[in-house]
Amino acid sequence: MGNIYVAHLMVVVFLLGVFLPCLCQSDSDDDDTAAVYVVTLRHAPVSHYYGELRREVNDFKDAAPAPGRTQFNKPRRYDNTTKTDKRYGSYVSRVHDSLLKKVLNGEKYLKLYSYHYLINGFAVLVTQKQAGKLSRSSEVSNVVLDFSVRTATTHTPQFLGLPQGAWFQDGGFETAGEGVVIGFVDTGIDPTHPSFGDSKSNHLYPVPAHFSGICEVTRDFPSGSCNRKLVGARHFAASAITRGIFNSTQDYASPFDGDGHGTHTAAVAAGNHGIPVIVAGHHFGNASGMAPRSHIAVYKALYKSFGGFAADVVAAIDQAAQDGVDIISLSITPNRRPPGVATFFNPIDMALLSAVKAGIFVVQAAGNTGPSPTSMFSFSPWIFTVGAASHDRVYSNSIFLGNNVTIPGVGLAPGTDENKLYKLIHAHHALSNDTTVTDDMYVGECQDANKFNKDLIKGNLLMCSYSIRFVLGLSTIKRASETAKNLSAAGVVFYMDPYVIGFQLNPVPMKMPGIVLASTNDSKILMQYYNSSLQIDAVSKKIVKFGAIARICGGLKANYGSVAPKVMYYSARGPDPEDSLPHQADILKPNLLAPGSFIWAAWSSVGTDSVEFLGENFALMSGTSMAAPHVAGLAALIRQKFPNFSPAAIGSALSTTASLYDKSGGPIMAQRSYASPELNESPATPFDMGSGFVNASGALNPGLIFDSGYDDYMSFLCGINGSAPVVLNYTGQNCGLYNSTVYGPDLNLPSITISKLNQSRIVLRTVQNTAQNESYSVGWTAPYGVSLKVSPTHFCIGSGERQVLSVLLNATVSSSVSSFGRIGLFGNQGHVLNIPISIMVTISSNTTTS
Repeated sequence: MGNIYVAHLMVVVFLLGVFLPCLCQSDSDDDDTAAVYVVTLRHAPVSHYYGELRREVNDFKDAAPAPGRTQFNKPRRYDNTTKTDKRYGSYVSRVHDSLLKKVLNGEKYLKLYSYHYLINGFAVLVTQKQAGKLSRSSEVSNVVLDFSVRTATTHTPQFLGLPQGAWFQDGGFETAGEGVVIGFVDTGIDPTHPSFGDSKSNHLYPVPAHFSGICEVTRDFPSGSCNRKLVGARHFAASAITRGIFNSTQDYASPFDGDGHGTHTAAVAAGNHGIPVIVAGHHFGNASGMAPRSHIAVYKALYKSFGGFAADVVAAIDQAAQDGVDIISLSITPNRRPPGVATFFNPIDMALLSAVKAGIFVVQAAGNTGPSPTSMFSFSPWIFTVGAASHDRVYSNSIFLGNNVTIPGVGLAPGTDENKLYKLIHAHHALSNDTTVTDDMYVGECQDANKFNKDLIKGNLLMCSYSIRFVLGLSTIKRASETAKNLSAAGVVFYMDPYVIGFQLNPVPMKMPGIVLASTNDSKILMQYYNSSLQIDAVSKKIVKFGAIARICGGLKANYGSVAPKVMYYSARGPDPEDSLPHQADILKPNLLAPGSFIWAAWSSVGTDSVEFLGENFALMSGTSMAAPHVAGLAALIRQKFPNFSPAAIGSALSTTASLYDKSGGPIMAQRSYASPELNESPATPFDMGSGFVNASGALNPGLIFDSGYDDYMSFLCGINGSAPVVLNYTGQNCGLYNSTVYGPDLNLPSITISKLNQSRIVLRTVQNTAQNESYSVGWTAPYGVSLKVSPTHFCIGSGERQVLSVLLNATVSSSVSSFGRIGLFGNQGHVLNIPISIMVTISSNTTTS
């Protein structure tokens, strides 16, 4: 979920939340209207039988592409090339073709994809009537209408303590993440960016032998784009193309990133170390990914002009798993909650369940739909969901007025001469003779230098209005800055239009002195001073003197004094919605917090996700999209150190070692509103932050882990009321094979969440020791309305051994809101584990509890 621009305006909500999804999929009831459907068959996919199914093959030989066809090539300098056996995939594709031909005998249809690795099925463009025929076939288990999805660091390695901690433990940044492949399902990548080059390595840097991916070769993504760092790249757009909304020029029919989002997320997780960040001619330090030695594989399924669709995303995930990635990073979420029995039953989450079965750790952004409760858009317990937090670096500048008032603002811009004050000239008061506000109602936004009197503005500070048009991208700070420069202004000052309510603005780069007053109240102070300083002729009503003066204090220098981390207002919150109603699921979401606010990372030079960074090689972005790849990169470090860890074990290591405190030692705070978020904060709960803020070094030495596997998740799904047919449809497996009395609290998660506690309940957790022999003591804090007891209270556990913990929960007082507690495990070798508890007590009226 990319750059965060939020305004409490109905027009913005309509444009971003309703209008665009309607363009993507017709909801017509007309039987003759064609639409894309994802069809799954009863036969299980390859991964359920053969696991990772990787076999040695001969080195790939480059071949010239046929005219008009996409070429594929291997990254250069492969030493030991492996590749998934494609023969089974071809066989499954023929089976799908045969089924379609049989069911839709003589009718027109278009098959877009055959899925065979994670799910056995296909995406097809058919009418609603044809979809009905397919659903009635004895070989078909599920037919789902395709749905739309959307996209959800120079300092964060230092903030997370990587140089002296996690990197230092395993040989420094030169080896951090080596041998691990991270797959990114996003908007693609700019392969020319130095963050993804492999020439900086002075020693062996082989492509991992277990990875078998390939690189598309197109005009936008020429041969040689891949290397030992960027080891795979493909694009998936069939569903979008069938809708007629794919623009091959604007969206790039290749893995190339025309948006910027995918380049940014890949660099956050795995970008090269020590790459200079230069934006608008200013140097902002050197960037590094969390695992700078890991490898990147790109599966482009989202596009800048329309987002993406589930059919394309599932194809990308299926290919990533088949290629042998170790981690999948998803900075994307669905546009709406999935309908049906439960949110977990949707094509993307079910494909990811098979990915987890294949041993792949899956990270997903929580979504940018906070701060309201139950705003989560990453649902399933097998997915590691990441919320966004601040870090301690901020960029701030200010404007000093002639009446000795200083107003704070934002802007990555230099200051004016600190020993000089400049006249303030409002755009409306500096128009050329042939321009009036009546003729051009937007002239105050300073988008065209020809509208103004250069002689009046030269050497002074030009004041421009920051309106809703900036939020929508119709006007830009870059064009206003160019206007000021062309008019020889000393600098540019943006005041916030009063109609832009509750707007949060990222710092924006400017080559000349400039500032944006992001607060409407601060903007009023500026305007009152400016208007009171004007001298106006009583007869002609013309301005005879501009009396307001000011200077801009630069915002290029970072300040590291802010209290952090804190949960950002936009970060989606729990409780996890079990369904579209939404009832509360007994699964803690988010799982964890990571840095997501004001993150520097690589940017596609043609990327337009943030127009202010168009043409730049780096961008400063905010969102849970930025938080998720932080965790993906840190998971690569864990996978590197513990190659046999299951996905659940990696998630456990990240969760149990998380921090509950900010850098000042106080509790992590959560912003509670869009408007004035710094003034609306309270201590974060597990529904805000999950287990806490990621502890990069601690996660590499967790002591104990909580493990779960595919069978556990299947038992959980089978325990959902009415789910047996849906489970059979998606997985081809009968719930009779599983223990259907396993519910959310029974999963061996590093947390306990119960949405309705009535009377008493015993919850069991099993820990396994990954360190040396150690003795542990157990402590806890009970949620309000609950008495709690954990046994044993002390235990000794040998290396590799397991210990079962029994947690007895007794309801004592009913409550309409959730309450929270914690269990702590304290080892005598220094390991400390925190297990968050989230309970809503609902005692039946005919029940008494002693």
